[in-house]
Amino acid sequence: MSRPLVFAHRGASAYAIENSLDAFQLALELQADGLELDIQMTKDQIPVVVHDYNLRRLTGKNALVSDLTLKELKSLKVGKLFIRRFRGPAILTFEEFLSWHSRTKVPLNIELKESFIENSNALKTTVERCMEIPYIHFSSFHLDLLKNVKRLAPNIETAFIATKLLNWDELDQLPYIDTIHANKTWYYKERYLDACFRHHKKCRFYNIHGNEKYITSPHKNVIGWITDYPEIVRAAQRKV
Repeated sequence: MSRPLVFAHRGASAYAIENSLDAFQLALELQADGLELDIQMTKDQIPVVVHDYNLRRLTGKNALVSDLTLKELKSLKVGKLFIRRFRGPAILTFEEFLSWHSRTKVPLNIELKESFIENSNALKTTVERCMEIPYIHFSSFHLDLLKNVKRLAPNIETAFIATKLLNWDELDQLPYIDTIHANKTWYYKERYLDACFRHHKKCRFYNIHGNEKYITSPHKNVIGWITDYPEIVRAAQRKV
C-alpha cells in the first residue's frame, strides 16, 4: 500500500496567511503532496479562494463574501491587523489560483462552499474548468453539491465532510460519494473506518498534527491526511 498523501490545509496555514499564494507555495516547499483550499462565490458570481463566509476574522470587515463584488473584495487586505495595515495580500480569485497551480500540477482538494448550492451555472463552470487537472477532488458538507459534481463529471472524485448527522451504516445509500473526510478527533475509530471499508468508501482525516500514532500505521482505508503542518506529518511518515 502506498502511503496516504499529505494535503496542506488552506496551504501551510500554520505559517502563512491561509488560502494565499504564499501559503500554497510554502506548503510545497514543506513537502506537502497536495493542497486543500476553499472556494465560494462573490456577489457578482466570481469564485474566490476564501474559507469564512464572514470576512471579519480575515480582513476586519464585518461583511459576507456573497454580499460583496470582486472589486470590493479585492480592496480588502487579509491577515492579522498589523499585516493588513502594511502588506497584507488580497483575496485570490479561483482563476488566479489555477493560473499559479498550472505550474505545479500538485493534487488538489477543493472544498465547495454553500454559495454554490443556488448557483448551478457557477458550479458547472467551476467543475468544467477543473476537468483537465490530473489529480483533483471536490469536498463539501453539502451532499446535493457533490451529487451535482458527480453528475457533471463522473470521473472526478467526490468527498463528503462528515457531520454528526451522517449515518455510517448507510454509506451505501450515497453512490455519488467516493470518499469520506472526517475530523480525526471524533472519527478516527475502528467503527467508522470499518464502516467505510464495508461500503467501499476511502477516508481522509483532517486536524492532523503529525504526532498521532496511527500516522505510521494507518488503517488500510485511509488515503490522505489534511494538516496545517505538512512537514511534520511527512517527517512522521518517513519514520516507518
